[in-house]
Amino acid sequence: MNSTRRQISTHVHEHAGIHFNELVRQSEFAPGQVQYHIRRLTDAGDLVREEWYGQTHYYPPQYDEWERATLALFRRETTRAVVVYLIEHEPVGPEAVAADLDIARSTLEYHLDHLLEQNVVEKRYDSRNRVSLVLVNPERTAPLLSEITPTVPDRLVDRFTRLVDSLLETPS
Repeated sequence: MNSTRRQISTHVHEHAGIHFNELVRQSEFAPGQVQYHIRRLTDAGDLVREEWYGQTHYYPPQYDEWERATLALFRRETTRAVVVYLIEHEPVGPEAVAADLDIARSTLEYHLDHLLEQNVVEKRYDSRNRVSLVLVNPERTAPLLSEITPTVPDRLVDRFTRLVDSLLETPS
């Protein structure tokens, strides 16, 4: 394995779930070089390539599909905040999550939809049909949180979404 390929592989192993654009931004290589070496690494089975929510992410091969999807979700600051909140407060209603995180209910539902789809969170209903949110697998979820730090572009997208939601909210 040449030096460039080794550097790219090492970076992906240290930043599991990194998406292509971020990998290019954090490397000293041109996009075409990264693409060439990534292709060689995935063909050799040294990396796994997955599409999640409109972005291509790369992982070391030891992660299973659930972990790969979860890591991709955790790259979003708001999704991480929701999961951390649930770790600390579950079971909890969505109203409390939205209020305590100071996000619009629609923003929460957007992130919850993805968390529900990937079986990270589930909605439970009581006898009066009230919803509680709980983590499906907290013992697997919590350690994955420590592996990801949302990137600046991901944080900016989340903060812009929050700003737009707050501007569009109608006063009660």
